Amino acid sequence: MTVSRRAVLGGSLAASGAIALSTTGAAAPALAVSAGRLVNLDHLDFLGDVVTPPATPGHTTYGTGPMRVLWTYADRRADGSYARIGGGTYDPVTNTYGQGAFNADDITRAAVVYLRHYQSYRDTHSRDTAYGLLRALTYLQTATGPNAGNVVLWMQPDGTLNPSAEPVELPDPSDSGPSYWLARTVWALGEGYAVFRRTDPSFAAFLRARLELALRALERQVLNHYGEWNIVDGRRVPAWLIVAGADATSEAVLGLSAYVRAGGSAAARRALARFAEAVAAMGAGGVREWPFRAVLPWGESITLWHAWGAQMPSALAEASAVLGDRSLLGPALGDTAGFTPLLLTAGGPDNGWLPVPIDRTQIAYGVDARLQGLLRVADAADLPALRQVAAFVAAWYFGANRAGVPIYDPTTGRTFDGISGDGVVNRNSGAESTIHGLLSMLALDDALVRQARDLGGATMSRVGLEVVEAESAQLGGGATIATPPSAWTGESQWSNGSYVSLPQDASATWSLPASSQPRLVLPVVDLVAGSNGRSTWTSGARRLGSISHGSIGPQGVSAAPGALLPITLPGLLPAGAQQLAATASGADVRVDALLLIPLISSLRLGDTTLLVNLDSHPRHSHGTVIPPGGFTVLRD
Repeated sequence: MTVSRRAVLGGSLAASGAIALSTTGAAAPALAVSAGRLVNLDHLDFLGDVVTPPATPGHTTYGTGPMRVLWTYADRRADGSYARIGGGTYDPVTNTYGQGAFNADDITRAAVVYLRHYQSYRDTHSRDTAYGLLRALTYLQTATGPNAGNVVLWMQPDGTLNPSAEPVELPDPSDSGPSYWLARTVWALGEGYAVFRRTDPSFAAFLRARLELALRALERQVLNHYGEWNIVDGRRVPAWLIVAGADATSEAVLGLSAYVRAGGSAAARRALARFAEAVAAMGAGGVREWPFRAVLPWGESITLWHAWGAQMPSALAEASAVLGDRSLLGPALGDTAGFTPLLLTAGGPDNGWLPVPIDRTQIAYGVDARLQGLLRVADAADLPALRQVAAFVAAWYFGANRAGVPIYDPTTGRTFDGISGDGVVNRNSGAESTIHGLLSMLALDDALVRQARDLGGATMSRVGLEVVEAESAQLGGGATIATPPSAWTGESQWSNGSYVSLPQDASATWSLPASSQPRLVLPVVDLVAGSNGRSTWTSGARRLGSISHGSIGPQGVSAAPGALLPITLPGLLPAGAQQLAATASGADVRVDALLLIPLISSLRLGDTTLLVNLDSHPRHSHGTVIPPGGFTVLRD
């Protein structure tokens, strides 16, 4: 749980947002495998439980009887069995946890799994389980008083609510303001209403009432800022994102899209349009410029991207279809056709670029968000090329990852809790990982299953982004290595916890790994408003460009002055070059790291290769032409 914060096709994102497609190669061989057989609810059922909460003022639900809930974690024991546990410190005397046993975040998303499974297979067990989970979710929602519509996050094993958990989570109490769990409540209620309006109209009417209650909370707490803009280091960002997050807001957009499509209210349609507008406004960067057309997740930082909860392209695609607003597809296309292929060639679905890819953990939540975005944008924009990239993403579940082992087990329905940056698998299988693994399996059709499983078992190799730490340089002229008190700046993170400080006329020279092709160079530097610091970058006799370290706008709502940003040098590092130097002038210049990206990045799985072109012109590689700023998938 997160509570804080081939037919072979290629495509390129043109300036207009259109996609150019090309086709080469041969189709992959068919395998006798079915998407339906991959979806196994056994472990999610195992995490389930029932509870009858004590009477609590302001908390009611539909009907009577026990409610369906979900344990938060499942720890793997030495004998291979799994134990269900809650979050926080356990007190055996009171049978309570510092946080709780069950939580709204996981109950909401598990309900979505069962709802989608019912829609696909008309499985009555899934419908009935979704019904029970939605009853528990609406009990967690505060129905009366000043916090009406908000949601308590945690529940203890006996059903007692725990509004103020240990460790403290914001908001505190958890129903005192907008939250990730309120956004996810909207997601589950919206999809629940769309299903139950045909199978149980009375229950659907109750869900509609509770969704409208949540919507009124969002209107008074978030949408009352519609049309207002914050400043974050000189960039305008919308002030009406839920908890300042495009990630949280995107999950509410998924629910509102389902609700409006199923006949939801005019108020819901208006909220959907406004939230989708805010999410779309977080698209940023360019083909060669940070963050490479990604939709940024946090409205208080222009220097951070994380994978978990990054459902922004999925949400924009759904909202575009429901509202008939194709302008929302532009940022979604940039994220899926531009950023995601680059992410895959750079190391896969890492958890966090902060802005250096520091958090290289990979978890199902982040993988599923990439997969859902590709598939939904492919459908909304009629771009089958994106499905080929989706097969590369889905292959992660079947072994195309740093550990080289399957992360999802269709015989048990377990998805492991993640893979560390050095390839160690966390073999626990808690609710969040199980949920998002199953959401991914539900999204795959038979053709994608065949491709993904084929790719997952293949040998993997990459040519992509490389990180060179600034501290590895040979320093001269008074340059020093500095270590701040904390690596976290409040909006980004110093790579390796330190940086190189270059005073007037100081220099740093790096020895670089060799490359057979030209590379983009993006020094990650600390930009500070008003600074007259400047760095000049050269490789041998070739001048690659200079950076003005004062070229940043007003701090605004950002937590730290200035910004730690990758800046693309205008000149390319020539093929074969193995040295880069920086010389400082003016005020102190701070360099965190270097990002080196070849013009053609690649991810090869067996005989199938994803190629990404960061050039502004078409490039020939592997016997094909890759569109400018685009990708191609080839099979030998």
